[in-house]
Amino acid sequence: MKQLVRGQGFGAIIGVAVMLVAFTLVDFSGWWTIQTVSNVAQFTAILAFVAMGQALVIMVKEIDLSVGSVYGLAGVAFITMEPTLGVPGSLIVALGLAALVGLLQAIAVVNGQLPSMIVTLGGLFTARGIIYVWTGGSVHNFSEAARNHPVTRLFGGELFGIEAAIFWLTGVAAILSVVLWGTPFGNRLLATGGSKESAESRGVRTDRIKIAAFVLCSLLAGFAGILTLCNQPQTHVTLGENMELEAIAAAVIGGCLLTGGRGSLLGAILGALIVVSFRYELIALGAPASWYITFVGVVLIVAVIFNQKLARFLGHSV
Repeated sequence: MKQLVRGQGFGAIIGVAVMLVAFTLVDFSGWWTIQTVSNVAQFTAILAFVAMGQALVIMVKEIDLSVGSVYGLAGVAFITMEPTLGVPGSLIVALGLAALVGLLQAIAVVNGQLPSMIVTLGGLFTARGIIYVWTGGSVHNFSEAARNHPVTRLFGGELFGIEAAIFWLTGVAAILSVVLWGTPFGNRLLATGGSKESAESRGVRTDRIKIAAFVLCSLLAGFAGILTLCNQPQTHVTLGENMELEAIAAAVIGGCLLTGGRGSLLGAILGALIVVSFRYELIALGAPASWYITFVGVVLIVAVIFNQKLARFLGHSV
Protein backbone atom coordinates (compact mmCIF):
# COMPACT_ATOMS: atom_id res chain seq x y z
CA MET A 1 0.00 0.00 0.00
CA LYS A 2 2.80 2.39 0.87
CA GLN A 3 4.48 1.73 -2.47
CA LEU A 4 1.22 2.67 -4.20
CA VAL A 5 0.69 5.96 -2.40
CA ARG A 6 4.35 6.94 -2.81
CA GLY A 7 3.67 7.35 -6.54
CA GLN A 8 3.70 10.86 -7.93
CA GLY A 9 0.44 12.72 -7.37
CA PHE A 10 -1.43 9.80 -5.74
CA GLY A 11 -3.91 12.07 -4.00
CA ALA A 12 -4.42 14.20 -7.11
CA ILE A 13 -5.06 11.10 -9.22
CA ILE A 14 -7.81 10.05 -6.80
CA GLY A 15 -9.17 13.61 -6.83
CA VAL A 16 -9.31 13.72 -10.63
CA ALA A 17 -11.08 10.36 -10.76
CA VAL A 18 -13.71 11.45 -8.22
CA MET A 19 -14.17 14.78 -10.00
CA LEU A 20 -14.71 13.18 -13.41
CA VAL A 21 -17.25 10.73 -12.02
CA ALA A 22 -19.12 13.57 -10.26
CA PHE A 23 -19.17 15.79 -13.35
CA THR A 24 -20.32 12.87 -15.50
CA LEU A 25 -23.25 12.23 -13.19
CA VAL A 26 -24.18 15.90 -12.77
CA ASP A 27 -23.61 17.27 -16.28
CA PHE A 28 -22.74 14.50 -18.73
CA SER A 29 -24.01 16.23 -21.88
CA GLY A 30 -22.33 19.53 -21.02
CA TRP A 31 -19.06 18.17 -19.70
CA TRP A 32 -18.08 15.51 -22.25
CA THR A 33 -18.08 17.71 -25.34
CA ILE A 34 -15.15 18.49 -27.60
CA GLN A 35 -15.42 22.22 -26.85
CA THR A 36 -15.48 21.74 -23.09
CA VAL A 37 -12.60 19.26 -23.02
CA SER A 38 -10.55 21.51 -25.35
CA ASN A 39 -11.13 24.63 -23.22
CA VAL A 40 -10.36 22.85 -19.95
CA ALA A 41 -7.18 21.31 -21.41
CA GLN A 42 -6.01 24.70 -22.72
CA PHE A 43 -6.52 26.56 -19.44
CA THR A 44 -5.11 23.64 -17.44
CA ALA A 45 -1.90 23.71 -19.49
CA ILE A 46 -1.42 27.42 -18.75
CA LEU A 47 -2.08 27.09 -15.01
CA ALA A 48 0.02 23.90 -14.84
CA PHE A 49 3.17 25.79 -15.88
CA VAL A 50 2.70 28.22 -12.99
CA ALA A 51 1.77 25.39 -10.60
CA MET A 52 4.90 23.39 -11.49
CA GLY A 53 7.08 26.42 -10.74
CA GLN A 54 5.25 26.96 -7.47
CA ALA A 55 5.77 23.29 -6.63
CA LEU A 56 9.54 23.62 -7.06
CA VAL A 57 9.63 26.57 -4.67
CA ILE A 58 7.42 24.81 -2.12
CA MET A 59 9.71 21.78 -2.30
CA VAL A 60 12.57 23.94 -0.98
CA LYS A 61 10.30 25.11 1.86
CA GLU A 62 9.54 28.55 0.44
CA ILE A 63 6.54 30.20 -1.25
CA ASP A 64 6.18 32.56 -4.22
CA LEU A 65 3.16 34.87 -4.16
CA SER A 66 4.36 36.92 -7.14
CA VAL A 67 3.78 34.37 -9.92
CA GLY A 68 0.47 35.86 -11.06
CA SER A 69 2.02 39.31 -11.47
CA VAL A 70 5.13 37.84 -13.14
CA TYR A 71 2.81 35.99 -15.53
CA GLY A 72 1.13 39.30 -16.36
CA LEU A 73 4.37 41.28 -16.52
CA ALA A 74 5.98 38.86 -18.98
CA GLY A 75 2.85 38.89 -21.14
CA VAL A 76 2.69 42.69 -21.16
CA ALA A 77 6.41 42.96 -21.97
CA PHE A 78 6.04 40.45 -24.80
CA ILE A 79 3.17 42.23 -26.50
CA THR A 80 4.14 45.88 -25.89
CA MET A 81 7.79 45.50 -26.96
CA GLU A 82 6.97 43.54 -30.11
CA PRO A 83 6.69 46.64 -32.36
CA THR A 84 10.25 47.62 -31.38
CA LEU A 85 12.04 44.30 -31.01
CA GLY A 86 9.94 41.97 -33.12
CA VAL A 87 8.34 38.77 -31.86
CA PRO A 88 11.56 36.79 -31.15
CA GLY A 89 13.28 39.75 -29.48
CA SER A 90 10.32 40.64 -27.28
CA LEU A 91 9.93 36.98 -26.28
CA ILE A 92 13.56 36.81 -25.11
CA VAL A 93 13.26 40.09 -23.21
CA ALA A 94 10.01 39.00 -21.57
CA LEU A 95 11.54 35.73 -20.36
CA GLY A 96 14.63 37.58 -19.19
CA LEU A 97 12.46 40.01 -17.23
CA ALA A 98 10.61 37.14 -15.57
CA ALA A 99 13.89 35.45 -14.64
CA LEU A 100 15.23 38.74 -13.26
CA VAL A 101 12.23 39.12 -10.95
CA GLY A 102 12.79 35.59 -9.66
CA LEU A 103 16.51 36.22 -9.17
CA LEU A 104 16.02 39.48 -7.26
CA GLN A 105 13.44 37.90 -4.99
CA ALA A 106 15.67 34.87 -4.40
CA ILE A 107 18.62 37.08 -3.46
CA ALA A 108 16.43 38.96 -0.96
CA VAL A 109 15.26 35.68 0.57
CA VAL A 110 18.61 33.89 0.60
CA ASN A 111 21.11 36.68 1.23
CA GLY A 112 18.79 39.03 3.07
CA GLN A 113 17.38 36.22 5.25
CA LEU A 114 13.88 37.59 4.68
CA PRO A 115 10.67 35.51 4.71
CA SER A 116 9.79 34.47 1.16
CA MET A 117 6.11 35.23 1.78
CA ILE A 118 6.88 38.89 2.53
CA VAL A 119 9.43 39.28 -0.28
CA THR A 120 7.20 37.76 -2.94
CA LEU A 121 4.14 39.62 -1.66
CA GLY A 122 6.13 42.77 -2.28
CA GLY A 123 7.07 41.39 -5.69
CA LEU A 124 3.40 40.78 -6.44
CA PHE A 125 2.46 44.42 -5.80
CA THR A 126 5.59 45.81 -7.47
CA ALA A 127 5.16 43.83 -10.68
CA ARG A 128 1.44 44.63 -10.80
CA GLY A 129 2.21 48.31 -10.33
CA ILE A 130 4.73 48.19 -13.18
CA ILE A 131 2.03 46.65 -15.39
CA TYR A 132 -0.35 49.53 -14.62
CA VAL A 133 2.31 52.17 -15.29
CA TRP A 134 3.63 50.41 -18.42
CA THR A 135 0.24 49.96 -20.05
CA GLY A 136 -1.37 53.11 -18.72
CA GLY A 137 -4.40 50.96 -17.98
CA SER A 138 -5.04 50.46 -21.69
CA VAL A 139 -5.41 47.31 -23.80
CA HIS A 140 -2.63 46.33 -26.21
CA ASN A 141 -2.91 44.04 -29.23
CA PHE A 142 -0.56 42.28 -31.61
CA SER A 143 -0.45 43.53 -35.16
CA GLU A 144 -1.72 41.21 -37.88
CA ALA A 145 1.88 40.49 -38.93
CA ALA A 146 2.85 39.58 -35.35
CA ARG A 147 -0.14 37.26 -35.03
CA ASN A 148 0.95 35.39 -38.14
CA HIS A 149 4.64 35.27 -37.19
CA PRO A 150 6.04 31.69 -37.08
CA VAL A 151 7.11 32.10 -33.44
CA THR A 152 3.64 33.26 -32.40
CA ARG A 153 2.05 30.36 -34.23
CA LEU A 154 4.56 27.95 -32.69
CA PHE A 155 3.54 28.93 -29.17
CA GLY A 156 -0.12 29.77 -29.75
CA GLY A 157 -1.23 27.70 -32.70
CA GLU A 158 -2.63 24.19 -33.03
CA LEU A 159 -1.29 20.84 -34.17
CA PHE A 160 -3.78 18.16 -35.20
CA GLY A 161 -6.47 20.31 -33.61
CA ILE A 162 -4.68 20.35 -30.23
CA GLU A 163 -3.51 23.60 -28.64
CA ALA A 164 0.26 24.16 -28.73
CA ALA A 165 0.30 24.87 -24.98
CA ILE A 166 -0.53 21.21 -24.30
CA PHE A 167 2.46 20.01 -26.32
CA TRP A 168 4.73 22.55 -24.61
CA LEU A 169 3.46 21.43 -21.20
CA THR A 170 4.13 17.78 -22.03
CA GLY A 171 7.69 18.52 -23.14
CA VAL A 172 8.61 20.86 -20.30
CA ALA A 173 7.03 18.60 -17.66
CA ALA A 174 8.97 15.61 -19.00
CA ILE A 175 12.26 17.53 -18.87
CA LEU A 176 11.64 18.88 -15.37
CA SER A 177 10.62 15.43 -14.12
CA VAL A 178 13.88 13.95 -15.40
CA VAL A 179 15.80 16.78 -13.74
CA LEU A 180 13.90 16.40 -10.46
CA TRP A 181 14.00 12.62 -10.17
CA GLY A 182 17.05 11.66 -12.21
CA THR A 183 19.76 14.24 -11.57
CA PRO A 184 21.83 15.41 -8.57
CA PHE A 185 20.11 18.82 -8.78
CA GLY A 186 16.71 17.27 -8.13
CA ASN A 187 18.05 15.26 -5.22
CA ARG A 188 19.64 18.37 -3.73
CA LEU A 189 16.45 20.38 -4.23
CA LEU A 190 14.38 17.85 -2.29
CA ALA A 191 17.11 17.54 0.35
CA THR A 192 17.18 21.32 0.79
CA GLY A 193 13.47 21.38 1.54
CA GLY A 194 13.55 18.26 3.67
CA SER A 195 16.36 19.39 5.98
CA LYS A 196 18.52 22.35 5.06
CA GLU A 197 21.04 21.66 7.82
CA SER A 198 21.42 18.01 6.86
CA ALA A 199 21.82 18.93 3.19
CA GLU A 200 24.48 21.53 3.97
CA SER A 201 26.39 19.02 6.11
CA ARG A 202 26.66 16.86 2.97
CA GLY A 203 28.04 19.70 0.88
CA VAL A 204 24.83 20.89 -0.79
CA ARG A 205 24.87 24.60 -1.67
CA THR A 206 21.33 25.16 -0.45
CA ASP A 207 21.41 28.90 -1.21
CA ARG A 208 22.10 28.20 -4.88
CA ILE A 209 19.38 25.55 -4.98
CA LYS A 210 16.82 27.99 -3.60
CA ILE A 211 17.87 30.70 -6.06
CA ALA A 212 17.53 28.22 -8.94
CA ALA A 213 14.05 27.23 -7.72
CA PHE A 214 12.85 30.85 -7.58
CA VAL A 215 14.27 31.65 -11.03
CA LEU A 216 12.70 28.52 -12.54
CA CYS A 217 9.38 29.41 -10.91
CA SER A 218 9.39 32.91 -12.41
CA LEU A 219 10.53 31.60 -15.80
CA LEU A 220 7.67 29.11 -15.92
CA ALA A 221 5.18 31.80 -14.92
CA GLY A 222 6.55 34.15 -17.58
CA PHE A 223 6.47 31.41 -20.21
CA ALA A 224 2.83 30.70 -19.33
CA GLY A 225 2.05 34.38 -19.87
CA ILE A 226 3.72 34.30 -23.29
CA LEU A 227 1.78 31.17 -24.28
CA THR A 228 -1.44 32.92 -23.29
CA LEU A 229 -0.65 36.02 -25.35
CA CYS A 230 0.34 33.95 -28.38
CA ASN A 231 -3.04 32.26 -28.25
CA GLN A 232 -5.07 35.34 -27.30
CA PRO A 233 -2.94 38.33 -28.42
CA GLN A 234 -4.51 41.00 -26.25
CA THR A 235 -3.22 42.18 -22.89
CA HIS A 236 -4.84 44.03 -19.99
CA VAL A 237 -3.80 45.23 -16.54
CA THR A 238 -5.51 42.36 -14.71
CA LEU A 239 -3.66 39.66 -16.67
CA GLY A 240 -2.71 36.91 -14.21
CA GLU A 241 -4.49 38.49 -11.25
CA ASN A 242 -5.12 35.95 -8.43
CA MET A 243 -3.31 33.24 -10.40
CA GLU A 244 -0.84 32.83 -7.54
CA LEU A 245 -3.66 31.51 -5.34
CA GLU A 246 -4.74 29.00 -7.97
CA ALA A 247 -1.13 27.90 -8.52
CA ILE A 248 -0.53 27.34 -4.81
CA ALA A 249 -3.80 25.44 -4.53
CA ALA A 250 -2.91 23.27 -7.54
CA ALA A 251 0.55 22.47 -6.16
CA VAL A 252 -0.80 21.57 -2.71
CA ILE A 253 -3.69 19.54 -4.15
CA GLY A 254 -1.02 17.76 -6.20
CA GLY A 255 0.83 16.59 -3.12
CA CYS A 256 3.31 19.33 -2.18
CA LEU A 257 3.97 19.62 1.52
CA LEU A 258 4.18 23.24 2.69
CA THR A 259 6.89 22.04 5.09
CA GLY A 260 9.08 21.23 2.07
CA GLY A 261 11.00 18.20 0.87
CA ARG A 262 8.11 16.46 -0.84
CA GLY A 263 6.10 17.20 -3.96
CA SER A 264 5.11 16.13 -7.42
CA LEU A 265 5.17 17.85 -10.79
CA LEU A 266 2.60 15.43 -12.15
CA GLY A 267 0.52 16.15 -9.08
CA ALA A 268 0.78 19.90 -9.73
CA ILE A 269 -0.52 19.37 -13.27
CA LEU A 270 -3.40 17.22 -12.01
CA GLY A 271 -4.09 19.81 -9.31
CA ALA A 272 -4.32 22.45 -12.03
CA LEU A 273 -6.77 20.21 -13.89
CA ILE A 274 -8.96 19.96 -10.78
CA VAL A 275 -8.93 23.72 -10.16
CA VAL A 276 -9.66 24.64 -13.78
CA SER A 277 -12.33 21.95 -14.18
CA PHE A 278 -14.28 23.11 -11.17
CA ARG A 279 -14.05 26.73 -12.28
CA TYR A 280 -15.32 25.83 -15.74
CA GLU A 281 -18.12 23.59 -14.44
CA LEU A 282 -19.34 26.14 -11.90
CA ILE A 283 -19.50 28.78 -14.65
CA ALA A 284 -21.35 26.35 -16.92
CA LEU A 285 -23.89 25.66 -14.17
CA GLY A 286 -24.42 29.39 -13.62
CA ALA A 287 -23.06 29.39 -10.06
CA PRO A 288 -21.94 32.72 -8.48
CA ALA A 289 -18.23 33.55 -8.72
CA SER A 290 -17.97 33.36 -4.94
CA TRP A 291 -18.64 29.63 -5.09
CA TYR A 292 -15.39 29.09 -6.98
CA ILE A 293 -13.37 31.09 -4.46
CA THR A 294 -14.99 29.11 -1.66
CA PHE A 295 -14.19 25.86 -3.45
CA VAL A 296 -10.50 26.75 -3.79
CA GLY A 297 -10.28 27.65 -0.10
CA VAL A 298 -12.02 24.50 1.11
CA VAL A 299 -10.09 22.17 -1.19
CA LEU A 300 -6.79 23.81 -0.21
CA ILE A 301 -7.47 23.16 3.48
CA VAL A 302 -8.54 19.58 2.79
CA ALA A 303 -5.44 19.02 0.63
CA VAL A 304 -3.10 20.31 3.36
CA ILE A 305 -4.67 17.98 5.92
CA PHE A 306 -4.60 15.04 3.51
CA ASN A 307 -0.95 15.64 2.59
CA GLN A 308 0.07 15.77 6.24
CA LYS A 309 -1.77 12.54 7.03
CA LEU A 310 -0.25 10.90 3.95
CA ALA A 311 3.25 12.05 4.89
CA ARG A 312 2.88 10.59 8.38
CA PHE A 313 1.58 7.35 6.87
CA LEU A 314 4.71 7.18 4.72
CA GLY A 315 6.96 7.93 7.68
CA HIS A 316 7.91 11.51 6.74
CA SER A 317 8.21 14.23 9.34
CA VAL A 318 5.87 17.21 8.92
